[in-house]
Amino acid sequence: MSGSPFDLQEQEAWQVWRRWKLEVRPRCVAELVVRVRDPFALAAEEKEAILDRCRRANMAVYQLAEGPGDREVVRAIGLQLGLRRLDHNLCADEDSITSLRVRKDRSRNEGYVPYSNRPLTWHTDGYYNLPEHTIRGLLLHCVRDAAKGGENLLLDHELVYLRLRDMEPRYIEALMAEDAMTIPPNIENGVRIRGARSGPVFSVDAVSGALHMRYSGRMRNIEWRDDPLTREAVEAMRELMDESRNPDMFRHRMQPGQGLICNNVLHNRTGFEDDEATGRTRLMLRARYYDRIAETGPLDAPLAA
Repeated sequence: MSGSPFDLQEQEAWQVWRRWKLEVRPRCVAELVVRVRDPFALAAEEKEAILDRCRRANMAVYQLAEGPGDREVVRAIGLQLGLRRLDHNLCADEDSITSLRVRKDRSRNEGYVPYSNRPLTWHTDGYYNLPEHTIRGLLLHCVRDAAKGGENLLLDHELVYLRLRDMEPRYIEALMAEDAMTIPPNIENGVRIRGARSGPVFSVDAVSGALHMRYSGRMRNIEWRDDPLTREAVEAMRELMDESRNPDMFRHRMQPGQGLICNNVLHNRTGFEDDEATGRTRLMLRARYYDRIAETGPLDAPLAA
């Protein structure tokens, strides 16, 4: 982390990066949107526009010019932006892209909240994965929106880090501890599907120097390191995720043909209602990647001197 703005000892690098981040961050969700004519062959200006938004906010929203799109669109856009290594998670389809819709088939884990119409709390994807399977990139594509509801709140994790460090640098130290947050084992019907997972909330990728965040806002089944500073840091972090207090977050209801592509930023989802009689049933395609979006690390940012 030598020379990294995310190293608590590197004050000069931190101040340069902090000033740049606050100056260039988008102020509204409209600034994130990039219109795409052909998702299978992004024009140079379209690709650069997506990368620019991901450098400044770790996320972009693309809008297809035609059609709602499908899983081949998801794969093609991801590949063109350096996202190659798909994570085949528990409920993914055979091609490792997950169809997020209300499921009633007990064999496909319909009890999991992402496969229901219930609200989703703040999280980053794959917070229960092993370190070698860290989810750095995420693409969420809307094929059909719900009849009602289903909005996402989006929050750049770098701004959460920045606000917490401004409050109290020791919060960052506590949240970078290797045992800051533990996810208990996943056991179903007496079968151990996954063991416990302990790790930091914030970490820095050794290759790219990029900041990564691992987080779940679930109040149950999350074990935080039991010390006063960690508890204080977690409470401060939760307050930052209160929409009424934080101007950094974006609220957006994805429309058919839109997709969120991001470096696994914090996100949540409101509850929604489908209308099966009219076929208005929400369908999102989710691709999780071990890769970060290419050319969006701190070394790729045109920091002002």
